[in-house]
Order: sequence, then structure tokens, then C-alpha cells
Amino acid sequence: MREPTAAQRVFGLMAEFNRPERLIEAVRRTRQAGFERVDAHSPFPIEGLAEELGFHDQRVPWFTLLGGIVGAGLGYWMQVYTNHAFPIDIGNRPLVAPPAFMLITFELLVLGAVLFSIVSMLGFNHLPRLNHPLFDVDSFRLASTDKFFLVVLSNDPRFDLRQTRAFLHSLDPVRVDQIGQTEEPE
Repeated sequence: MREPTAAQRVFGLMAEFNRPERLIEAVRRTRQAGFERVDAHSPFPIEGLAEELGFHDQRVPWFTLLGGIVGAGLGYWMQVYTNHAFPIDIGNRPLVAPPAFMLITFELLVLGAVLFSIVSMLGFNHLPRLNHPLFDVDSFRLASTDKFFLVVLSNDPRFDLRQTRAFLHSLDPVRVDQIGQTEEPE
């Protein structure tokens, strides 16, 4: 088995900024420099930050639609099956009566959409994750109060520990911290 290199032991590099405008500009310059695996953290939503990060994931809405279709289909099928398996012929009414089936079909449509939406969102966000390497950086606790952080992940194709650190320093942050292991491999 191969021994991991120092860059593989490092989760990434994190730059700290004082203002949201500085974070947006740093994200813009980082993306223009060719970095793809970039993340940002702030104490409040910043307009335009998601667009600068290139966040346009449309998988959760498609899973929500799929869940709605599966739920509605399951609800309708369940009622049709029940009426055919246990027929009650009263007043020559039909066994399959779509208007009567709409309430349960709609309820299971909503249930399926909500469940698929929540499960897919948790899965795509890799949650629940009880611990994250960012939590080991002391200054990251300020992300929930008044600081803004830009993270370049080490699994980015352009990531090189020294060059990325120099690039982040060129963005004029308050500080640059390494996330993960600090010792070099032996």
C-alpha cells in the first residue's frame, strides 16, 4: 500500500477574511485561477456567493420529483390492488374509482417527495457528519459570528500545498491556516 503524501494528509487550506465583499472577491479570483474544489463559510447568507462558487446543483429537485411520482404511483396502486383483492360490490360501483383515490394518492405524493428530498439532500451533503476537519482549526469557530472563510480542498486537481498557500496569501487575507495534518511524512 502506498504511503500518502503530505498533500493527501492535508484536508485543505483556509483563508480568513473580515468582510463579505472580500470573501466574494477572493472566491472569484480563486475560481478564475482554476481551482474547482472551493468552499466558503460565513455567519450569514451572502448574495452572489453561491453563483461565484459555481453552485448550481439540480439533483435534489429531480429526486423530489421522482419521490412524488413514486409516492403517487404507490398510493394509487395500493388502492387499486386493495379493491381488486377484496372487492365489495355495492350499488354496482366500479372497483377502480379515480376520484375516490385522489386523496390518498395526493398524500403519498407529498410524503414521497418530502422523504426523497430530505434523504437526497442529506446524502449529497455527506450528512450526518459528526466531525469535520475544519472544526480542528481554532479560528473557524468565528465563522458563526463575524469572520468569512475560503477553503481550497486538497483534492482539487490544481492543489499544491506551497503554491496554493502562496496564492491564498496573495488574496490578502487576515490569515491562512492549514486544515489537517501538519507534520511531513517520514
